[in-house]
Amino acid sequence: MVDQLTRRGKRVQVSSTYVLAVLVAVGMIGQTWLAAAVGALPRLQTATTVFVGVFVQAVPFLVLGVLVSGVIAAFVSPALLRKALPRNETAAIGVAGLAGMALPGCECGVVPVARRLIEQGAPSSVALAFLLSAPAINPVVLVATAVAFPGEPGMVAARFAGSLGTALVMGMLWSRIGRPEWMLPRADAHEHCATGRTRWEVFTEAARHDLLQASAFLVFGAGAAAALRVLVPPAWYQRLGGQMVLAIAVMAVLAIVLALCSEADAFVASSMSTLPLLPRLVFLVVGPAVDVKLFAMQAGSFGRRFAIRFSPLTFAVAIGCGTVAGYVFLGGAR
Repeated sequence: MVDQLTRRGKRVQVSSTYVLAVLVAVGMIGQTWLAAAVGALPRLQTATTVFVGVFVQAVPFLVLGVLVSGVIAAFVSPALLRKALPRNETAAIGVAGLAGMALPGCECGVVPVARRLIEQGAPSSVALAFLLSAPAINPVVLVATAVAFPGEPGMVAARFAGSLGTALVMGMLWSRIGRPEWMLPRADAHEHCATGRTRWEVFTEAARHDLLQASAFLVFGAGAAAALRVLVPPAWYQRLGGQMVLAIAVMAVLAIVLALCSEADAFVASSMSTLPLLPRLVFLVVGPAVDVKLFAMQAGSFGRRFAIRFSPLTFAVAIGCGTVAGYVFLGGAR
């Protein structure tokens, strides 16, 4: 009887892929009714316009990012990364930080890679520098930022400098204050590079997982951007923009709560056009470094003792590096 119930349970299990397909089908069938309902309410029409604009702009970069991430999962092993690192820990931190430019990946995919680097003998400070840099300074993210902020090349340079600075500073700090007993590596539930699979299977599984997960956060982020545009009075943004310290703090906390994918967060930030560039830059620097989903993944991979110490410190360092980069490349409170 138990076996029958177990088999029945497996039969009715529905994956996120099928849920997405059903939602798309329902949207296509009811598009006429949805268009009429949206058109009848001006505020809803504005929110829909913002949502669609953010989503459509971000999707190409999201798809490109997960494809690149899948290729890296299938063809680039942590062992290869470990061999490329210098033996000197300080030099290795710098190399690992810069490696994020050549080895892009989503925040979720980089966590198990960093864990495997530690298991293969890399210092934890080096692995953490790579963990922070890869989702934040890779070409896909930088190009997406340039597209989201046309005519503002300083935003690209400031995001690169602030994110790389966060990775390097955290790597250096952790090399001095980190303790081995804080790190509790555990088996990860989501392994891109599982044994017994072909590279094509690893690629498709990694790309599918990252696309569905990142798309969910993109929908949430685009919805939040639309809600903020419609529900928050413009005067609030003007008052917030006039108090730079408060604006930076609010945007930093918002980055943690929204937990957006780094390939799409620039388009959400660009939609908050009434705020100065500096708070939005801090939003972009903090997001890929620390948010609610990353805290959960890091706690699961390295242990709660690690996450409780690493996340608040990263949050403070990211705000500091983002603010300094903003004053250097954006002229301060623009």
